[in-house]
Amino acid sequence: MKALLITIVVVCCFLIVMAFGARNDVMVNINYFIAQGEFALPMVLAAVFFGGFVISWLITMTLMIQQRFKLNRARFKIQQLEKRLNDLDALDNNA
Repeated sequence: MKALLITIVVVCCFLIVMAFGARNDVMVNINYFIAQGEFALPMVLAAVFFGGFVISWLITMTLMIQQRFKLNRARFKIQQLEKRLNDLDALDNNA
C-alpha cells in the first residue's frame, strides 16, 4: 500500500512537470562536459526528473539489499545460537 501511494505521488509530480513543460515551448541551450545541445524544455525537465528518480531508486535498492543480507546473517546466527542452546540444555538434562 505504501509503495502504491509513493508511486502515485511520483506519477503526479511527473505529470505536473510535464504540464508545466508543455506550456513552455522554449528551446533550452545545455552545455555539458564535451558538447552542447539545444533541447525543448519539456524534454529536459522529463529527462532530469526521470534521471533523478532512477538514481534514487538504485540507491534505495542497494540499501535495501544490504539490509536484507544483514537480516539473513542475523537470522542464521540466531538459528545457530538456538541450536547450541538446545544442545546445552539437552546435555544439562542428561547430567
